Amino acid sequence: MDVVNQLVAQGQFTIIKQPLGFIKILQWIFAIFAFSTCGSYSGMFKMSVECKNRSESDLGIEVEFEYPFRLHQVYFDAPTCKTGNPERLFLVGDYSSSAEFFVTIGVFSFLYAMASLAVYCFVLEKYRENMKGPQIDFVVTAVFTFMWLVSSCAWAKGLSDVKTATDPETVIRLISACEEPENRCRELYDPKVSGLNTSVAFGFCNLILWAGNMWFVFKETGWLALFGGTYVPSSGEKQPAPDAYGQEQSFGQQQDPYAGSQGGYQPEYGQQQQQGYTEQQGGDYSQGFEQQPTSFSNQM
Repeated sequence: MDVVNQLVAQGQFTIIKQPLGFIKILQWIFAIFAFSTCGSYSGMFKMSVECKNRSESDLGIEVEFEYPFRLHQVYFDAPTCKTGNPERLFLVGDYSSSAEFFVTIGVFSFLYAMASLAVYCFVLEKYRENMKGPQIDFVVTAVFTFMWLVSSCAWAKGLSDVKTATDPETVIRLISACEEPENRCRELYDPKVSGLNTSVAFGFCNLILWAGNMWFVFKETGWLALFGGTYVPSSGEKQPAPDAYGQEQSFGQQQDPYAGSQGGYQPEYGQQQQQGYTEQQGGDYSQGFEQQPTSFSNQM
């Protein structure tokens, strides 16, 4: 407890109060709920087959199934309502691929959320160094967002197929004795799939959390400043030199160093030449001014 209090006093866990860390905690929790509600499921349904000959009836046929929902390996024995041994029947379908994919994404999301939360709390400065950490975090977050979308949609479709395959009314059609009108077949107990429905809901909640977290991670990458036009160039990039007033000149506004050699007007040089001319007339500025022609007629 002393170590935890010391870390709190040093501000190690302040990131948890910010959206970046708080959403990561929610991702960690919702990932647990998603893969646990799906991976730990086991269900059962019950039927009865009442034959014309009551001695051959079976009024309590129980069928159990569980994750990963390889239903084609689940079997039960049903009476034939004829003399002889009961027939062994198998359920239809293999939905393990979508279920296992969903659970795998949940487990890896849980591990990554826990690891990134530890990085936020203990090595946040190193995480933000050179912006490499946030950029990698953004790419991984985008990948998990896409994976949650795919896995949740696939598992939602797989769950719908599991419900159909484990519906007692559907399974009754597999029993040959139920095709005879004198025999009576009915369902006694439907499987409870509320836990599986919850897993799908948690899957799409994780999709929303990871998609929303992309924005907060994106702000840490520095790309937002680059797109907004406030990018600061590195020391290796050439920058325009400032002019005499301290303002940067663009390439179109830079002065041509050879402009004076082409007969261009140079005020400073002309003033110096005029001042030297008047000084040769005895240092009197008025004399120098009077010696200059005042009009075009005087020049003629």
